[in-house]
Amino acid sequence: MSILLIIVHVIVCVALIMIVLLQTGKGADMGAAFGGGGSQTLFGTSGASTFLSKATTVAAIVFMVTSLGLAYVSSRSTSSSVMRDMKAPVEESAAPQSDASEQPKPEASQPAADQDKQED
Repeated sequence: MSILLIIVHVIVCVALIMIVLLQTGKGADMGAAFGGGGSQTLFGTSGASTFLSKATTVAAIVFMVTSLGLAYVSSRSTSSSVMRDMKAPVEESAAPQSDASEQPKPEASQPAADQDKQED
C-alpha cells in the first residue's frame, strides 16, 4: 500500500514540476498594460482557465492527498526498528580493582615551602 502511494506521489511531484515550469508567468505581459497592444490587463485576465492551470490544480490536489496518505500510513506502521536488535553498551563496574587505588596520594598542588614545613 505504501509503495503504491510512494510511486504515485513521485510521479505527481514530477508532473507538477513540469506543469508549473511550462506555464507562462503573469508578469510576461506587463508591456501590454502600458500600451503594448495586448489584450491582457496589468493583473491578467480572469477569463477561461487554460488546460495547464486545470492540470496544475488536479496535480496539486493529488499531491496533497498522497502526502496525507503517506503521513497516515507511516504513523500507523509498526515496522521493526534497526535499533531494537542492538544491546546496550556494557559499562565498567564501580567496584575497586585493587588496594593500591584506595591509598591516598600526596597532593602535588601544594607549594614547595608548605611541603618543607610539613617535613620539619
